[in-house]
Amino acid sequence: MTEGGHRRVVLSGGIGAGKSAVARSIEARGIPVIHADTIGHAVLEPEGEAFHAVCAWWPEVLVDGHIDRFRLARIVFEDPQALRQLESMTHPAIAARIINLVAAEEEADLVVVELPLLLPILGDGWTRVVVDAPLEIRKQRLVGRGMDEADIEARMAAQPSPQEWTDAAEFVIDNSGLPEDLESEVDRLLDWLEAHSS
Repeated sequence: MTEGGHRRVVLSGGIGAGKSAVARSIEARGIPVIHADTIGHAVLEPEGEAFHAVCAWWPEVLVDGHIDRFRLARIVFEDPQALRQLESMTHPAIAARIINLVAAEEEADLVVVELPLLLPILGDGWTRVVVDAPLEIRKQRLVGRGMDEADIEARMAAQPSPQEWTDAAEFVIDNSGLPEDLESEVDRLLDWLEAHSS
């Protein structure tokens, strides 16, 4: 769980489960959280490590000098082979940036990475925490964000099943209730991490 003085946690779970809400709650307590999605966007920017490879492979996603992530998502979430291709182009750069950011948090006892993947792209030594919620609740949240049902279904189909997420977890956060319930779940997580810090 520790390396270089850090307790290192990967916070993951399926789309709509509530990873971001948990991450915000953790950040509000003064604990550093690194958001892999933000880094994933950065590596696709024109100066990013994956920009040229992605544009060469899918030239149709280049719009006005930038990658249209919506177009790219439409392609990869409907084609598992395309998704694997994109991951091979982006994951090494994302992982390298995360490792550098974690190393920079020298004073932090605990560092959390919000990472919507089961793949162990960060290597060993991480505690995996998974946020879980019933499928219908997750779908309702995503519709509330403005996503259409076809896009929701495609993205969920491209991700591990709820069982796969929870089977991989060392700790599961239940996000099926109210916001105040989630705060209690975060308290429970932090207590558990403290108890297992040795």
